[in-house]
Formats: sequence, C-alpha cells, structure tokens
Amino acid sequence: MNTASFRRLRGLLRKEFLQILRDPSSLAIAFVLPAVLLLIFGDGVSLDARNVPLALVVERPDTFTASFTSQFELSPFFRPRRFFSIQAAERAMAAREVEGIIWIPSNFTRRAVSGGNSPIGVIVNGADANNARIVEGYLQQVWANWLVAQARAAGRPSPLPLAAEPQVRFNPAVSSRNYLVPGLIAVIMTLTGALLTALVIAREWERGTMEALMVTRVTMREILVAKLIPYFLLGMGGMAASVAIAVFLFDVPLRGSLEVLTGASALFMLAALGMGLLISSFARNQFVAGQIAIITTFLPAFILSGFVFDINSMPRAVQIITHIVAARYFVAILQSVFLAGNVWSVILPNAAALVAMAAIFLGAARIVARKRLD
Repeated sequence: MNTASFRRLRGLLRKEFLQILRDPSSLAIAFVLPAVLLLIFGDGVSLDARNVPLALVVERPDTFTASFTSQFELSPFFRPRRFFSIQAAERAMAAREVEGIIWIPSNFTRRAVSGGNSPIGVIVNGADANNARIVEGYLQQVWANWLVAQARAAGRPSPLPLAAEPQVRFNPAVSSRNYLVPGLIAVIMTLTGALLTALVIAREWERGTMEALMVTRVTMREILVAKLIPYFLLGMGGMAASVAIAVFLFDVPLRGSLEVLTGASALFMLAALGMGLLISSFARNQFVAGQIAIITTFLPAFILSGFVFDINSMPRAVQIITHIVAARYFVAILQSVFLAGNVWSVILPNAAALVAMAAIFLGAARIVARKRLD
C-alpha cells in the first residue's frame, strides 16, 4: 500500500468512526440487539420440562400408594393434581390442564404386597411429541427409583435386572440452557454481523454519501476495508458482551480458553461481515437490506446450524445444505469451548471452514462491488 492509499484509508476510517459515534444505530445493532435477543431467547427457549402438570388418580389411597405418589410431589419436574376418577383426569388432559396421568388401580397395593405384578397406568399427552418423550422418561425414572427403594426397604433384591449408574459429561446438570445459550450467541451474531455492514452501507446509498465517495480517488478496495475494520471491532465488542451475559447472567460454564474463543469469533465475524457486504452490493435500501439479511442469515442459522435441531437427524439433502451455513461451524466451536474445553479435533476443522467461508464472502463482495453509480 503506497502513502497516498494509506492516507485515503486513514481518512475513510476516521470518517467511519465519527459516523458511528454520531449515529447510535450501529452501536445499538452491535451491543443492544445481541443483549436483548440473548436475554429473550436465553430465558424463553428451553428444552427442559419442569413443573409439568400431572394428574394423580389413586382409586384406593393407603400408605403404600402414598409412598409412591409422594415421589411426584417432591420432584421439581412435576406439579401433581389429585383426581378421584380417570374420566375427570382425561377431561383435564383434553383441556390441556395436565400433560400426563398416573393411574393407580384399586388392586395396586394387594398385588404389590403379594409379590405379584402391580402395573400402573401412564397416559401422556402426545400433542407435543418432544415434550411427551421427556415426560415419559421422567415418569419411568420415578417409577424405577421407587421400585428400587421399596425392594431395599423390604430387604429384597432389586426388581430391576440391571442397576445403571449413568454419568453425564460436559453438562452434569443436564441443563438445556448450557447447550442452547452458546448456540444462541452464534445465531444472534450472524444477524448482527450481517446487519452492521448491510444496513450501514444501504443507509449511505439512501443519504447520498456513497455517491460522494464514488467521485473521489478512493478505490473500491479501500472503501470495503474502511467499512470492514470499524464494524469488525463493533461486532467483536458485541460478541464479548454476549459471552459476558452467558457466563455471568446465565451461569454457562466456559471451560475453554478465551484466546481460542476470541480467534474463532474473529473468523466468524469476518464471515458474517462479508455476508453483509455482499448483501449491500445488491440492496441499496435499508428495508430491503434488512429483509435480505434476516432471510439469508438469521433463519438459516436458526434452523440449519444444529443450534436446536440435530443435523444428523435431518434428511441427507438438508444435511448437505447445512455446509454452506457459516453458523453451523461456529455453533460447534462455541458448544465445544463452553462445555468441553479446547477440543482441537472439533475446533480446527470448523475453524478452517470459517476461514474458507470468510474468504468466499469477502471475495464475492469484492468482485461484485464496483465503483459505479448505476
């Protein structure tokens, strides 16, 4: 870079930083938008089933049935309600007042004491298939734990042929928040990174300041670099704020190093800003640029990144499409760094993919962008 080019670039950078200070919308996109979305989604999105309304129907209450039903009353996963008949409980389920029914027949105690099979009725609302599977698993676990406790109290061997002792690695609390919040950061930063460059450049076209730049001696490469550097710093500041919210507000563990997290975030931010620059090359209206950014960045990142929906469970054709979504690679890195630490077998391939994505988007933006007014 010669002296004249350096001076022009320095002037452009000074202009961009002054424009950021005078126009708070860029600061809002970089810091306020990620914080608000993270707070809303972090508190609102959960795959945990807690305080599930549950109907308890005990046809003949006694101390034996009370020892079993007390397991549900003490559990944080259920909010039990007593019903006197199965018909009333089924009406409550139809009205979505309860999500499951435990039906203990009148011969439950007699058959259990005599050593025979004493089944209970379990009915789960399957309108929400995912929630139904979670509730069913909770119910089976409560039932199995109670059987083991009763066998031990009576001095009998466990009725279960196997005694499983599960160990949960990386997320011992089995909290969906620990899994979802890192993915949320990737999805949100995809949107904000694209908006930072797409909306700002579209605004300059609307105000006529871009035309003023076009008639000067600055090159298109200098304009793109001057747009990239300030908003890269803003995006990294928003990323740092999001990580701070995840760690200090949502108590998500950060087991990896900050250096690895910063490096991966920088690669992803370059890819996201490249997408915004590419969008700005086609859309010179803020409304159009915003709509394109949401459709082409936020929605694919939300659906196809593996943030909520498991990629391996998707059809093969959709799995292939996910490889062009940059958030897919960043979600994998974030979840690894936050929950497992610096797992290089996960970090390095995904970081290489982010390098390729950044190069593709920035290169495409440079090819498409032309110093012309048409």
